[in-house]
Amino acid sequence: MKQIAVISGKGGTGKTVVTGGLAALAKSKIMVDCDVDAADLHLLLHPLVKERHDFRSGQTAVIDKKSCSRCGECLAACRFGAIKTDYRIESFSCEGCALCSYLCPHGAIRMEENVAGEWFISDTRYGPFVHAKLGIAEENSGKLVVKIKQVAKELAEKQALDYMIIDGPPGIGCPVIASLSGVDCVLIVTEPTLSGLHDAKRVMELAKHFNIPAKLVVNKYDLNPSMTERVEEFCLSAGVPVSGKIVFDKTVVKALVEGKTIIEYAQCAAGDELRKIWEILKS
Repeated sequence: MKQIAVISGKGGTGKTVVTGGLAALAKSKIMVDCDVDAADLHLLLHPLVKERHDFRSGQTAVIDKKSCSRCGECLAACRFGAIKTDYRIESFSCEGCALCSYLCPHGAIRMEENVAGEWFISDTRYGPFVHAKLGIAEENSGKLVVKIKQVAKELAEKQALDYMIIDGPPGIGCPVIASLSGVDCVLIVTEPTLSGLHDAKRVMELAKHFNIPAKLVVNKYDLNPSMTERVEEFCLSAGVPVSGKIVFDKTVVKALVEGKTIIEYAQCAAGDELRKIWEILKS
C-alpha cells in the first residue's frame, strides 16, 4: 500500500479540493482527514458513519468534596490558578500536572482522563474514510492524527487496498509531522502568492528533513504568472518537481457549493489537470 499525503504550508491553498479530486480518481484506496483541528474533507465525501469512538488524552484534576479538608495545600501549590478558593477545579486552567494530587494529605484529589475529541470510521461513495474531530481548546492533535492513521492503515491492509490518500493539516507543526509519518510521497499544494511561496519552502524543508519524496502543485497559477515563475524557479533549485499547475476555474466553486469533487461535478480545465497529476503520482 502506498501512502500519499496532500499538505500545504498554509491554509486556503486548495489542498482539500485536490485531495477530493484524487479520492475520486484513485481506485482501491482509503481516505484519511488528518486536519483534525478543522476537518473539512467530509463536506465533499458525505460520509456515512459506521463507528464512533472517543479520543481520550490528557488529565484534569477532580476534588472529592467529601474528603477535602480545605487545608489549602493544593491552592498554594497550583501555579496555573486552576484551583479556586471554594476548592473546585477550573478545567480550562488545569494543565494536568497532577502536583495537587501528590500533595493532598487526604487523597481528596484524583486525576481523570479527558475526552478530547472523537474519531470515526465511515463509508463514502469512494470507499472507506477515517476522520476525526478534536474538541474545542483541546491539545494533542498530533496524537489524534497518529491514532486515525493507524486505524486507516489496519483497515487498508485488511481490505488489501492499494492507496491511502491523506488530507493533511496546514503548517509544519506536530499534526503535520504526524501526518507525514510513513508516507511514500508528499504532494504540496501552494498558491502564487508571496506567503504561499514562503510557506511552501518551509514544508519542502520538512519533507526533506524526513527524507520523503515531494512534488508540488500550483493552484490558481494563472492569477499571478510572475509569482508562479518564482515558485517554479525555487522548486527547480530545490529539486522538487512541479507536477501540475491548476488554472483558476469557476467550476470548482460551483462543485464545492454542490458538495461534490470537481472530477464528478463536470468536465473542466481544473479537473483535467488533476487527472494528469494523478497519473504522475501513480507512476
